[in-house]
Amino acid sequence: MTSTHAFWLAGRQATGDDTFDVTSPWDGRHVGTVAVPTDAQVEEAVAAAHAVRDEFAATPAHVRAAALDHVSRRLVERTEEIAQLITAENGKPIKWARGEVGRAVSVFRFAAEEARRYNGGEAQRLDTDAGGAGRLALTRRFPRGAVLGVAPFNFPLNLCAHKIAPAIAVGAPIILKPAPATPLSGLVLGELLAETELPAGSWSVLPVANDKMPALVQDERLPVISFTGSDKVGFAIMDSVPRKHITLELGGNGAAVVLADYASEKDLDWAASRIATFSNYQAGQSCISVQRVIADASVYDRLVPKIVDAVGRQTTGDPADAATDVGPLVSEDAARRVESWVDEAVQSGAKLLAGGSRDGASYAPTVLADVPADTTVACEEIFGPVLTLTRVDGEAEAFAAVNDSKYGLQAGVFTHDVQTAFRAHSALEVGGVIVGDVPSYRADQMPYGGAKQSGVGREGVRFAMEDYTYERVMVFTGLAL
Repeated sequence: MTSTHAFWLAGRQATGDDTFDVTSPWDGRHVGTVAVPTDAQVEEAVAAAHAVRDEFAATPAHVRAAALDHVSRRLVERTEEIAQLITAENGKPIKWARGEVGRAVSVFRFAAEEARRYNGGEAQRLDTDAGGAGRLALTRRFPRGAVLGVAPFNFPLNLCAHKIAPAIAVGAPIILKPAPATPLSGLVLGELLAETELPAGSWSVLPVANDKMPALVQDERLPVISFTGSDKVGFAIMDSVPRKHITLELGGNGAAVVLADYASEKDLDWAASRIATFSNYQAGQSCISVQRVIADASVYDRLVPKIVDAVGRQTTGDPADAATDVGPLVSEDAARRVESWVDEAVQSGAKLLAGGSRDGASYAPTVLADVPADTTVACEEIFGPVLTLTRVDGEAEAFAAVNDSKYGLQAGVFTHDVQTAFRAHSALEVGGVIVGDVPSYRADQMPYGGAKQSGVGREGVRFAMEDYTYERVMVFTGLAL
């Protein structure tokens, strides 16, 4: 994992004039050297994607499905190697890295299945009015054009898969920009795609610097942009190109609501265990990690010590160790930011119940209670292993607390009552409500995305395919219906 990694330009390996190094956030060791595309090479990739768009859209479904199946199988074969690569470049504990590879396997398999069955339209008779006698409308979906997919560092393989696989499934060329901190996993997908028979130019993986993004975003030959990352950058992209089709999967500050009926010791043990695990998995660097616990006053005093105990049992340390639950953040700067937000909250009156210390890029799993509403950790996405606790009186106050946020990605509601679950589904201003579990659950085939400043559009293979395509209607005249 210390050799120079070429990038993928219109389906072939290439190197540029410059390189950059990827280092481990755990111990700073050198993981790999990555070649950087020149401006001319980026232009070549965009031109190739634009030129091949009609050919790729017309590629038979079985060809696209076979390529997707191939990538899925090869990911299975290389699971351990790729998992170790994710851990090395990202700092993700190896057990979570293995899980990420498994999810990417499913994403490509789902995409292959969708490519085979995707019709993307319907037939509609138009003789519902006299003027439509003998007329039939046939609606089909066609690719909007080449896609610019921008992936983040926190799931360096699977979120690249969520950009690439739906694009291939519908026959849309794609240029993938992996995160500068974690490009190696995305480049592995290039290796696997290169083993397929997809048309040259239909895909590129370009580890370009973030300062090259504005030119790519503005390029009219890339009419679709799928971005996962911060709300600040995402909405800046949308504002800069309002006529493009933009999908934004942005941040959140996921809430887990524990209601009064979830009151047995078994219930609270389960809730505490899930909350502790999923406030700290990925070192809290997940848009749907548990950041806020909102608990009914009737269960709060029994739940809190269970959460603190469960958080204390999270194993921290070397992410290459299979026993490690919580590894480092992606960088020491990220850990310093988390530290500053926690310090601000404590200085403003929050109670520190666990954690609160930093060691390099690692930050201890942390629990805060009585956090003032105007502190940064109460308002923003902390993207670190930090959990806040809030006591509320009743369901209505709990749901209002969830909605008292600019974000709305997912929420978890611990309840046994079906009517309560449906009220939560109606009341909560989020993209997904997870009943009986934390907000961190995501199945890669389901629609995934948010409300408010958590984004627009949806990921999940079939739903991304809808975003990458548009409807085109054809009307037949003079038919005997």
